[in-house]
Amino acid sequence: MLPEEYERRRRLPRHLRDPEHRDPDFAFRIRPAEAADLPAIRDIYRHFVLNSTVTFDERPKTLGQWRRTLRETGELRLPFLVAESATGTVLGYALTQPWKQRSAYRYTVESSVYLAPAAAGRGLGRALMEALIEATRERGVREMIAVIADQGADASIALHERLGFEEIGRMGRVGVKFGRELGIVLLQKSLRKRR
Repeated sequence: MLPEEYERRRRLPRHLRDPEHRDPDFAFRIRPAEAADLPAIRDIYRHFVLNSTVTFDERPKTLGQWRRTLRETGELRLPFLVAESATGTVLGYALTQPWKQRSAYRYTVESSVYLAPAAAGRGLGRALMEALIEATRERGVREMIAVIADQGADASIALHERLGFEEIGRMGRVGVKFGRELGIVLLQKSLRKRR
């Protein structure tokens, strides 16, 4: 990427540049996900599967797959959070899952965060990620990895960087979706308490 392209990519709208910007009329609460939330979670994720390259899934997950994810995160004591509006509508979710299956990776997780399109740009992504980071840290996890598409996910990369994630690598052309070759950006955040 040329320096001028990087600068252009880094110019974001004010609500994404300013981490303290919040819409004062936008109320939500963050809580652990429950089985009753899964249809809304499925629908949020489905939107991104069918309409974007921010996930490399090409088929939406079924309700059964989401039930399994909720059960597995619970068994592993990993956080799976939702943000809901004052009326109880699920606006977004965030979760951590094991980074790899080998036992030596047990203190490292991969994070995911998705918002309903109408909830984007209002501070909710940051609030969900902050809650996810803290809940994950409380469970003794040491490292959090974010795997983000290298195209169409500039806001997600910027959010993670503002939260202390550091880019640790890139992999080019590892996925193909909608006929486009896509890469990933790997970011990492240490959750170890500072002494």
